[in-house]
Amino acid sequence: MDAGLKRELEAKVHAGERLTREDGIALYESDDLAWLGGLAHEVRTRKNGDVVHFNVNRHLNMTNVCTASCAYCSFQRKPGEKDAYTMRIEEAVRLAKAMENDNLTELHIVNGLHPNLPWRYYPRSLSELKKALPNVSLKAFTATEIHHFETISGLSASEILDELIEAGLESLTGGGAEIFDWEVRQHIVDHRTHWEDWSRIHRLAHEKGLKTPCTMLYGHIEEPRHRVDHVLRLRELQDETGGFQVFIPLRYQHDFVDMQDGKVRNKLQARTTMATGAEALKTFAVSRLLFDNVPHVKCFWVMHGLQTTQLALQHGADDMDGSVVEYKITHDADNYGTPNKLTREDLLDLIRDAGFRPVERNTRYEAIREYPGPDPDRRESPQAMRV
Repeated sequence: MDAGLKRELEAKVHAGERLTREDGIALYESDDLAWLGGLAHEVRTRKNGDVVHFNVNRHLNMTNVCTASCAYCSFQRKPGEKDAYTMRIEEAVRLAKAMENDNLTELHIVNGLHPNLPWRYYPRSLSELKKALPNVSLKAFTATEIHHFETISGLSASEILDELIEAGLESLTGGGAEIFDWEVRQHIVDHRTHWEDWSRIHRLAHEKGLKTPCTMLYGHIEEPRHRVDHVLRLRELQDETGGFQVFIPLRYQHDFVDMQDGKVRNKLQARTTMATGAEALKTFAVSRLLFDNVPHVKCFWVMHGLQTTQLALQHGADDMDGSVVEYKITHDADNYGTPNKLTREDLLDLIRDAGFRPVERNTRYEAIREYPGPDPDRRESPQAMRV
């Protein structure tokens, strides 16, 4: 990068000025990861100090049957396939109830777009789950699922959200975003929920008082300019609604686990390589620098591995997600040794080992409990970068 441009970008970041599309593309073109990380760490420290947030959550996927066949997805199954499944509501409640230990605070629910399940299945599921787990927040459904519910119910998204909120919904999930630019999206997505409907549904959710996450699936066939465009669309929507709590870059995964039945459902992996750790850290840093109006950036450790996640905390991220236990949508355990589960103590150790102070949060990013940071008297105890 030209030294003059570097100084100009540094000055804008130090002054808290909003970066432009051209700035974002220039940042991606820089090969100075330490410099990028330092700038992003300055911003994350300005917003969140030395804190790293986490929660105690579980994931529940009530069905993997899906009408879509998105090019990157290994989760979906068609009706009649050997390992296709759909839970009865009673089964979902029983499974969720078994997850209640360890002061669980959040249940994260995402499903396939089932062609035959009736609309009433979904609000009834939330209602029964809330009865069984009254102190657990229900973070459920992507905007793609809400759009699907419009089709099968004949109701508007506004009416659907009202019913789900009444049943216990506290937040949508951020999925279904992938990459919004049609140049890429047309090759990776096989459902009909694109930027116009995704943004419409999150806008409605924000108008109704819900706070939601937003995501970006990166590291496949997109280019850095598509990532910048994606973030800037979300930034503009955030200017309008203020409803996004956290941005979550999700690393695209190859099909390591689900091909055990002999089928490779990921149609991209023959012509893609997964993002390296350095590319992941650059994506976190540039996202944090561009996203001046979203308070938090999360590194979902299941998709990045533990070491990259700890480094991401020095490159703009301030959230490690939660204990998870099982994540069926994508999981790289066979290739990277990433565990299925982290306990609260595991998360505390990882955060302190990265040099930060852990804060357990709820779904709305309200602090539940603050923990001591690294022991300053230990010479080998790491500390967060000073800015």
